[in-house]
Amino acid sequence: MGIHGYSGWRVFREGLRDQAGWKRAWRSPEPKSRYDVVIIGGGGHGLATAYYLAKTYGIRNIAVLEKGWLGGGNTGRNTTVIRSNYYYRESAALYDHSMKLYEGLSRELNYNVMFSQRGVIALAHSRHDLDAVQRWVGAMRINGVDTDILSREEIARRVPILDMSPEARYPVLGGFVQKRAGTARHDAVAWGYARAADMLGVDIIQQCEVTGFRRHPNGVIAGVETSRGFIGAKKVAMAVAGHSTVLADIAGFRLPVTSYALQAFVTEPLKPVLDTVVLSLATGVYLSQSDKGGLVIGGSLDLYPSYAQRGNIPTVRNVLGAVAQQYPSLGRVRFLRQWAGIVDVVADSSPILGATPIPGLLINCGWGTGGFKAIPAGGTMLAHHLATGEPHALARPFSLERFSTGALIDEAAASGIAH
Repeated sequence: MGIHGYSGWRVFREGLRDQAGWKRAWRSPEPKSRYDVVIIGGGGHGLATAYYLAKTYGIRNIAVLEKGWLGGGNTGRNTTVIRSNYYYRESAALYDHSMKLYEGLSRELNYNVMFSQRGVIALAHSRHDLDAVQRWVGAMRINGVDTDILSREEIARRVPILDMSPEARYPVLGGFVQKRAGTARHDAVAWGYARAADMLGVDIIQQCEVTGFRRHPNGVIAGVETSRGFIGAKKVAMAVAGHSTVLADIAGFRLPVTSYALQAFVTEPLKPVLDTVVLSLATGVYLSQSDKGGLVIGGSLDLYPSYAQRGNIPTVRNVLGAVAQQYPSLGRVRFLRQWAGIVDVVADSSPILGATPIPGLLINCGWGTGGFKAIPAGGTMLAHHLATGEPHALARPFSLERFSTGALIDEAAASGIAH
């Protein structure tokens, strides 16, 4: 049996017992008056931070505070793509670290996160796209990221539903693939980290909104005001994605972050028609097929700042119209549902990790459209900084200080569109 109680034999036995032997996956405790660490945000990054703090560094007097329900923000509102095909060395190292953690995450947590390494294919539609692909692939290979250029014929064999005809609205001239990339079940990632953190003694407190910050006379963080009273802490960390600027404003400092709605869509279930993730460099539209058969579709950001989790009709039209043009056989497939997450976009399309102007208050934000793929890395980086007082080596280039020094990491090509 796994260290957290799941095994094939256990599943079989509980099936014979009418599933009566299972316990709740995590507790719902009342908040204590004080913790060593308070983590704001009960999504993937916050839960992963708590888990690695407890497991790696033995710090277990931790509270994860979530104003809604666990995983109800961006963690449960994304398109589940995991990849590390980034251009710059710093980004490639960070995201490939996350990819490697994902590859062993189900075993690590004793919880099936359904990581399917089906590959991610990017399509080139023009000579300029092909030039960009060659530079991109060359840089990724130098950075140690597995990536291969694909010919038009190879793409046609891999994605037979794609319109490869001469009169195609978006002609396909080639592309590239990262074979280790793929998808995972977003809910399972949150649940797996929550369950494992709870087993190590972490308090996960839902329906607990942070409304303010309290500081000692010397300016060091003292704790947080919440809808359930004041909670003291030696250190506080924020991992709240699109609401990062809201909490930063309450705390008294500014972030170079703008929040946008990022929409996603799913169709009715189909028989298997797509065994990879496909992204169009021309439209920014990408799709994959879930284990249930639905096509999961994403596209570009809504074009105005917003905290709405619904998106708008023009984006629906543009994204689904592009799918119908590039995949004509899907033109009559029925659209099942739509949702949106609130993403935190930074000017250089790279995350912000580490210290804030308030001593004892750390932050993990700015992942934009790529937060889900970075959950294990974001958790390990923030846990390291909370435990040791120093940023992890992979996180140093992504500090808030880079906006005063000018050492930006402009990943617009890899992160600027939604994928």
